[in-house]
Formats: sequence, structure tokens, C-alpha cells
Amino acid sequence: MRSSLTTGIISLLLIASCNGNKKDYDASGNFEADEVIVSAQQTGELLSFSVREGDHLNAGTVVGQIDTTIPKLQKEQTEAMIAALKQKTSSADEQTEVVKKQRAVQQTQLENLYQEQKRTTNLVKADAAPSKQLDDLNTQIEQLQKQIDVSNQQIRLYHSNTATQNRSILSERAPLEKTAAQFQEQIDKGKVVNPITGTVLISYVLKGEMALVGKPLYKIANTDTLNLRAYITGDQLPGVKLGQQVQVRIDRGEQKYKTYPGEIIWISDKSEFTPKTIQTKDERANLVYAIKVRVKNDGFVKIGMYGEVLFH
Repeated sequence: MRSSLTTGIISLLLIASCNGNKKDYDASGNFEADEVIVSAQQTGELLSFSVREGDHLNAGTVVGQIDTTIPKLQKEQTEAMIAALKQKTSSADEQTEVVKKQRAVQQTQLENLYQEQKRTTNLVKADAAPSKQLDDLNTQIEQLQKQIDVSNQQIRLYHSNTATQNRSILSERAPLEKTAAQFQEQIDKGKVVNPITGTVLISYVLKGEMALVGKPLYKIANTDTLNLRAYITGDQLPGVKLGQQVQVRIDRGEQKYKTYPGEIIWISDKSEFTPKTIQTKDERANLVYAIKVRVKNDGFVKIGMYGEVLFH
């Protein structure tokens, strides 16, 4: 009788032990976020920097200013050189104005000669004037037309020479404008602009410190949506797919859970050894596959927190 009682107690303890080890979830892991490290894009003193750990920042917000005195001075110098080029250019207006007045006189004379030619032609036809008088008028008209052609050529020549001279001067303008644009780009990069909407995780610098190109300033992540990186066995792999809706839960005290809807957004195509901190449904499996489950955060889920996944 005593032996039977002892055997029964041992059996109950074994059953209780087995039930205690049985998992009521399909996979587990830790929450993570897509973190962005914001680095300096310019070298200089950090004149202002308003980032603090825990701050919620919107994308496009200017959170700091790096000293850009040197590129500003370089841009001003370049712009002064561009302005000086404009002063070196010349205009053909003064030269052509004299020739244009001369041409206007010539055209007036030509109109008078045409009228005289018409009158003399009628007189010659009526034998009232000698033909030599008409020939002389025709010669004068021909000579005056040539003089007007020369005046037109002079005007075109003045414009052409001036344009050639100005092109030589202004050819230096395009490279200077490019240089000024480069300095403006350096000035713009002096502003520290927050790239994404999220929460500041770590701030690496303080106002007044020296910033160098590529030096990390702070780390930010969008914590409105977090990813639970969990692990499944090869036996579970055929039963999961991208876009699959699952349940994710986190601990809320003793034997209490808070549950969230989740979506599988990534499945690793390569197996890996089970991380020591992760327990899968099948503990006998040495190789597992990582998955990511996207969960909308209500503020209770934190980066690094442990979570469990239920497929059904």
C-alpha cells in the first residue's frame, strides 16, 4: 500500500513537471526598431543642439546648427568675383550710336536723291535736261548706298567684337557660380535636420562640442511601430508566410499578458543556431529561422522587451 502511494506521488510530480515545461506559444523573441544614427555632415563647432534622450521629434525638424562661418565667407568672396566680372563687360551702344546717326543722315540724303532722280528722269524724257545730269545722280545714289552698307557693317562689327569680348569674360562666370553653389551646399549641411519621426534613444554630443563630418550626433527610432524578432523551427516554417496575421503578447504581471495583433513582415531564408536567450516551441531543434512580426505600439512595448508569438 505504501509502495503504491509513493508511485502515485511520483507520477503526479512527473505530470506536473511535464505540464510546466509545455509552452503555450509558438515562438518568442525581443522587440526591436529600425534605428537611425544621425551624423554631422559638416565640420565645426556645434552652436546649437536641442536633442535630448526621450524627445519625440518630427521628420524635417531642425535640431542643431554647426558653425559654417568659413563656407559663408568663401561664398561671399565668390559672389564678389562674379559681380566684378559684370563690371568688366562692355556695351557696343556708345560706338554704334555715332554710326547710327551717320547712317540716318545718309538715308535722308538717299531719299532726297531718289526724289531728284525721279524729277530729272521726267525732264530727260521731255528733252528738258541733259542725260548726263541723270547719270550723275545715279552715280551719287550708288555711292551713297555703298556708304550705308559700310555703316551697317560697322554696327554689326561693333556688336560682334563686343560680344566676343564679353563671352571671354563671362566664360569665367559659370565655374564661379558652381563654386558658389558648392559653398551653399556646405552651409546647408551645417543645419542638423532630423530625418525621421521618432523617439531619441541616445544623444552622443552636447552644444559647444566640435562636430566632425560623419561623427554620430544622436540615435533615433520610430517606436510607434516595433518589430518582434522571433525564431521558429524548420517544422514550423511551412506553416508561416509573409503577411500572415498573428497574435503577439507581452507580460503584464504574474500570469497576465497584454495581447497585440501582429503581421509577419520578414522570414529569413537561412537557418541559424538557436540563440541562447531564445526558446522555441521545439527545444530539441538546433537550427531555427528568424522572423519579424510588426506590431503597432500603444506605448507599453519597449525596445528589447521580451514577447511571444501565437500563430493560431
